Amino acid sequence: MFDLTGQVALVTGAQQGMGKADAIALAGQGATVIVTDIDRKKCEAVVKEIEAKGGKAVAFVMDVMDEKNINDVFDAVIKKFGKLDILVNNAGIYQPMPALEMPVAHFDKTIAVNLRGQFLCAQRAAKEMARAKYGRIVNIASIACGQVGVGVPGAVHYSASKGGIVGMSEVMAIEWAPLGITVNVIGPGGIDTPMARGGKEPDGKEISLPRAPIGRMGRPEEIAAAVVFLASKEASYVTGATLFVDGGYLSM
Repeated sequence: MFDLTGQVALVTGAQQGMGKADAIALAGQGATVIVTDIDRKKCEAVVKEIEAKGGKAVAFVMDVMDEKNINDVFDAVIKKFGKLDILVNNAGIYQPMPALEMPVAHFDKTIAVNLRGQFLCAQRAAKEMARAKYGRIVNIASIACGQVGVGVPGAVHYSASKGGIVGMSEVMAIEWAPLGITVNVIGPGGIDTPMARGGKEPDGKEISLPRAPIGRMGRPEEIAAAVVFLASKEASYVTGATLFVDGGYLSM
């Protein structure tokens, strides 16, 4: 099951954390992985790690806020591989700040990366996938996406972007199902990543991620396992869904 041999997958925000784990997992199942992020050296390091394990990957610098850059990368991928089967929209930022103190530019940047960037990549990917009548798009949101009981102080911009991803993905799933494209969302809980470890709350304290009943933070590889499933042919009857991978936090 979950054999991705011969498929081409593009992962955004893949230089570290969950995106890196996603890229490694997809390559481990046989996909050729396009590793994208804003730091070329870090992307190339991920490629080397994949290749050392016998996988196939290439690196591209891609800033999801830059529409031209996105299109240039997709053009290069299609020219080199002739298709795109899987997109994992993982790129995102989290820079906490109280809502009363937040400049609009700070809010706009988070929306531009986390939501607009996913839209641009998904839209371009779907245009390529529609030609083959097949595609898998996996958008990464969060348990802090609204309507599920998780409000995070300092994250008004982040939660707005992640809630937008869920709503956007549901519409994409409806519109693109006739094209053979599934669109699903993964909502991670507290995951042990460099972004989480290096972040600060508005009061300067280390970020306090929700504590799950399972008693620990999640690992990036546990998100990657869900990504592999939703990217596979076995998930052919799953679209428009949000899969929360949170150690049971939302059950409390």
